Amino acid sequence: MTRKLLLALASLAFVTPTMAQTYPVNPISIIVPFTPGGGTDSMTRLVSNQLSEQTGWNVIAENRAGAGGTIGLATAARATPDGYRLVMGQVDNLAVAPWLYPNLSYDSVKDFSPIVNVAGTSVIIVTRADSPYKTLEDVTKAAKAKPNSIDYASPGAGTITHLAAVLFQEKAGVTLQHVPYKGSAPAMADLLGGQVPILFTSIPSAFAQLRAGTIRGLAVTSSERSTILPDVPTVAELGYKDFDVTVWYGLLAPAGTPDDIVQKVNTEMNKVLSSDELKKAMNAQGAEPLGGTSAEFAATIARDHKKWGPIVEASGAKAN
Repeated sequence: MTRKLLLALASLAFVTPTMAQTYPVNPISIIVPFTPGGGTDSMTRLVSNQLSEQTGWNVIAENRAGAGGTIGLATAARATPDGYRLVMGQVDNLAVAPWLYPNLSYDSVKDFSPIVNVAGTSVIIVTRADSPYKTLEDVTKAAKAKPNSIDYASPGAGTITHLAAVLFQEKAGVTLQHVPYKGSAPAMADLLGGQVPILFTSIPSAFAQLRAGTIRGLAVTSSERSTILPDVPTVAELGYKDFDVTVWYGLLAPAGTPDDIVQKVNTEMNKVLSSDELKKAMNAQGAEPLGGTSAEFAATIARDHKKWGPIVEASGAKAN
């Protein structure tokens, strides 16, 4: 009996590394922390399909929406750390949410193993094509002349777009009147309908209307001009030094996932993100592929988590 037990233990010693090397042997689920049809959902399905085609892996998207994306992140944080349940996180629910939700059930820095930063885009400040505001300077001049006289819309209080507006007001020394909406679509509808004159939103949310010529881009909030919208200036180049608000989407695993699995997925994802086909598909959605190491993505999360704390406090936004 003792000899049989020793042989069984010895065989397990050989099986475990083999299982790690042959990952994945089961389907991989990527949690989408928002509803189907949105920007994060489209981004996740795009990369999961490309990853499946490239590797032969069975990769599926799984929607777990609610509470600004925090329910999906919490689900992923509690998952078994074996590489078979990942999550597509964003700057909103990884860097901003910890400052908005007093009882958040996950730690965005400690409860995940970052895999790769998938895509990036920017917040864009837009107005209707027939608006009297031709430039961002027109907005600031009018706001300084009559504080609180100009309304601006955002997809919701505490979103990265709202916080970009808070930061802009601080830098420009102006006060605008915030009109929060429950998402980008109703905010855009009211902008087009003339109910609000200015909208802070993400490029993917505004891309179709920009291409149609119904709205005008006044500025993007990233440190450099968007390659997708090269004619739209940055807020920084318009005189607001060091202004940089970037929106990113990244793939993560639960904390404790074996590093060899994290690195294997990172390697394959970087191959996907470097393809011309994926770049073209992302550009059509108003985003750009990123990539890089898992350590670089971890540093991005930690940096933005630290950055947004005082800005959330200044905004007064809170979520229950």
